Amino acid sequence: MPVSLKTSDEVEKMRVAGRLAAEVLDYIEPRVRAGVSTAQLNDLCHAYMVEVQGTIPAPLNYAPPGYKPFPKSICTSVNHQVCHGIPGDRVLKTGDILNIDVTVIKDGYHGDSSRMYFVGEPSIQARRLVDATYACMWRGIEQVRPGARLGDIGAAIQGCAESHGYSVVREFCGHGIGRRFHEEPQVLHYGRPGTGMALEPGMTFTIEPMINAGKAAIRELADGWTIVTKDHSLSAQWEHTVLVTDRGYEVMTLSAGAPPPPPSMA
Repeated sequence: MPVSLKTSDEVEKMRVAGRLAAEVLDYIEPRVRAGVSTAQLNDLCHAYMVEVQGTIPAPLNYAPPGYKPFPKSICTSVNHQVCHGIPGDRVLKTGDILNIDVTVIKDGYHGDSSRMYFVGEPSIQARRLVDATYACMWRGIEQVRPGARLGDIGAAIQGCAESHGYSVVREFCGHGIGRRFHEEPQVLHYGRPGTGMALEPGMTFTIEPMINAGKAAIRELADGWTIVTKDHSLSAQWEHTVLVTDRGYEVMTLSAGAPPPPPSMA
């Protein structure tokens, strides 16, 4: 399937969808605390999306080939859960780290973003992993400009992760996004500079590295969705949706509460 280059009208609709996705993450932040279940967080986000924003939660009943429908409106991945955690009865406790992944549909276009949250005070090791993963995402974003290659993004992320002694999950990647949840291109979070597809203005895709404190190996739980680290080490992920502009990039999933870029990249 060819890469979809967005028109100016499509870009504007994606800006709106991206901002709305980020605003869900703003909304839920003060509600992430010890004693709250991931199902409660899902229900709060669902109500905010549907009743306040007038958006559609894209994950709900999403069923790519080989998967049963995803039963919830957000993904909640705790501690050693890498991605696609299904909200449920699990109650958050002090010291947990949590990724919340939100994708909304507004006027037919998708906005996709995820953030890490601390439940109370994290361990030093957990904070270092979360901060390093955030830096990895931004190192990848910084590579985005016309004429750059997808491999430049992956190489920057991989180099950042490995410089901290961490590993990059290789089975999952960023993806094109627009009218469809998942489009071309696939955006690997590892690779070699100067390789892969050349970037063009109008491309829109996610950059969403999953970084493990231990080894890169993962496994899928019996629910058919939740991915965890094989060695039970902590995992972290951040995600933005990015537009390739005429001169560089635009992050489309920013909001009033979105964390700023790391100081060295501001």
